[in-house]
Parts: sequence; C-alpha cells; structure tokens
Amino acid sequence: MIICCGEALIDMVRAPLPGQGEGFLPLPGGSPYNTAIAIGRMGVAVKFLGRFSTDFFGELLVKRLRENRVSDDLIVRTAQNSTLAFVKLEKGKEPQYVFYTEGTADRSLLPEDLPSKLPADTRCILFGSISLTMDPIASTIEAFILREGTRKSADQMDGAPIISFDPNIRPFMIKDRNSYIERFEKWIAASTIVKISSVDFEYIYPKLELEQALQKILAMGPRLVICTLGARGAVALLRRNDGSLTRVSAPVVDIPVVDTIGAGDTFHGAFLSLLEIKGKMSRSALANLSETDLYDALFFANKAASIVCSRRGAEPPTRKEVENLKIPEAKTVSRAKAGAKPKTETAKKQPAKTTKTAARTDKSAAKPAAARTAKPAAKAASAKATSAKAGKVSAAKPAAKGGTKALAKPKTGSTVKASKKK
Repeated sequence: MIICCGEALIDMVRAPLPGQGEGFLPLPGGSPYNTAIAIGRMGVAVKFLGRFSTDFFGELLVKRLRENRVSDDLIVRTAQNSTLAFVKLEKGKEPQYVFYTEGTADRSLLPEDLPSKLPADTRCILFGSISLTMDPIASTIEAFILREGTRKSADQMDGAPIISFDPNIRPFMIKDRNSYIERFEKWIAASTIVKISSVDFEYIYPKLELEQALQKILAMGPRLVICTLGARGAVALLRRNDGSLTRVSAPVVDIPVVDTIGAGDTFHGAFLSLLEIKGKMSRSALANLSETDLYDALFFANKAASIVCSRRGAEPPTRKEVENLKIPEAKTVSRAKAGAKPKTETAKKQPAKTTKTAARTDKSAAKPAAARTAKPAAKAASAKATSAKAGKVSAAKPAAKGGTKALAKPKTGSTVKASKKK
C-alpha cells in the first residue's frame, strides 16, 4: 500500500464559454493528489494523507478520491477554505499558475493531524511539490518522513517503507532559494527514491551536467534517482549495495498532446504502481532490481504519462489502458525493448566536465512534445544500463540490433560510492 501526502487543491483552468468569452473550470488537483489518483487507477492500494476543507471544493476533492479507489481515512476535515490554483495554458508552453493559499486547509496540516502509527502494509510514502514551500505543512511532512523513514519494525515488511520524493519545483512559490535548497537536500537524504525533472535540476544545480547532478543526488543517500527529460524520455541511476551504479534509460511514446497537466504526477504514480504490482516495493528489492525490471517500470511510466498528455487535465490512464497502448513501429525510434536481456561491454572513459546542465526540456515527466523522436518500437533493442565502479563504467548494449543514441554515457570521475542505504 502507498500513502501520498501533500497539497490537494482546486485547479481553476481557463475554459471558453460559448458567447461569453472565457471562464474558469474547477478541477481537483495538486501533485501528490494527482499521483494518488494515478495509483488508484492502476488498481494499487493507496491512501491520501492530508487536511481537506469541508467547503464544496473539499467535498469535490474527497469525491474524486473515492471514485478512483483512493482511501480517505487519513484525511482530516476542517472549516478552512480550500486552496485555489488558477491555471493558464498556452500551446507549447509550461502551464502558468497563480496560487491562493493563505490560511487554507491543505497547507495547515499539523503534527497532531498525523497518525501515530501507519497500517502494517504501508510499503511506500510519497511526498513533495509545493506543499514543501509552505508552513506548517512543510515542517509537518518533513517530521513525518523523518519519523517513518527511520522506523524499523517487524510488522512493517523489510523495515521502514520506501520514501519517494518528487520536488516538482515551482520557483515562484520559493521565497528564499538558498533556504529551500538547504531543506531540499535534507529531504533528499531522507528519501529512498527521488523522481526529478531536468528543469528541476536547472533550478537546483544549474552549473552541473545531468550525470553529475544525478550522482550528486545519490551521494546524499537515496537508492534510486529518476530524471524525466521531456521528449527524450527518462533516465534512472540505481545504487547497489556494493556502491556500483546501474544506469537505465527509456524512451517516450508519440501521442498527440492536448495539454501537459499531471504528466509528472502520472509518471511517478505509474512507476511506483508497477514496483508494487511486481512485488518490488521494498528497500531490499529495490537494491536488487534488475536492469530489465527498472527499464520496464520506466517505460511503463512513460507510456502512462504520454496517455495523460493526450487528454485535457490530469486524467491518468488505467493499468489496462497503459498495457494496451499500441505503438506503431513505423513511428517509433528506440534503443530499448522491454524484457530483452542486455549484454555488457566496457565503455571508453571520458573526462568529467563541470559545465552547464543538459538542454532545457519540458518539465512534464514524459509528455511528448508535438514532434517526438525517441519512441519504443516493437523491434527495438533492450534497456540501456550501465554499472559503474570507481573509475570504470560498463554500458549495457541491447540484445537486438538497431537503436539510436538518445542519452550520453555517464562520465567517469563522477561516480560515487555511498555508504548510506535508503
């Protein structure tokens, strides 16, 4: 079972009113909230932990959770108003937001609102997004993940649950960048999985290349870091118990885009859902995740996010919709085919660089831009992965022939060997 905690708000999305110009359509939203919906639609047990208003917007939020099989028994109700986020959508651009949060229900989550003990089947806690830019909710969630992330008990299956963090950074919500980064790195250190976008990296570590930023995150303690790259898919770096690093990338799927709301949230939810479905949602299982299993989870998440992009608003697909997604071979280019076993060979060493990070991409997890180039094909090759140890990098080549180069090989000299295990 997965618990999602953080903001739950109403997205006021601009919409045309026939004969009257434009108005705003109220839609339930918030990053952790959307992720909970995505998990529920995958058929995975999920609860939402938070503080909801008793106003009619709060009722709308609770109703949507229940309709999507998300349990609300960890939600506290209050007479405070619901948070409103006015959204402006423009073709080819990131959504623009204006938030109204002062004194609202979700941001007012307090320590006394937290359960003293979680259900014994809790395998994962997900947190992040704008809830971490506002108090008291930021401090409450921080205390919660620090408490649960260090808990060791026989009834909690493999010790503490996995802690999965998606910063989903909104710079306009951050008043003091340096203070935020200081807390951000504390949250990273408490996490097992970090799901982050290349645009997030540009805000947090603008002087680091992608590979350096990924390894910097792992050096703080997480087991797995995943970076979404917009049209270039997603890349993951997994730290093994011996300190070696396994690198896997997966492409996106070319589907016409309607809007990009909820892409990263859907990606995150789909990725965690597949781990849970396959029985890999534990700290020991994550440390021993095969390259194929990691690729399958990345590609599954990319497909789910691509589907949500083809719809208006945050409407994540079901598990069946993702599994049944047809990928015409003529329109796809990939270096990887899920399920094939990779062959390994030693890659040539390359000097590390400390220049600008990877090219700016769409912040959405796997939302295809109007023109996609990296797609998985039915006859494409298997997952690309690398295992790195101090000064040596091994790159996994696909078993099948073909494929194109989508991502740079990791730089030697920037590999790390961390002693912490999340």
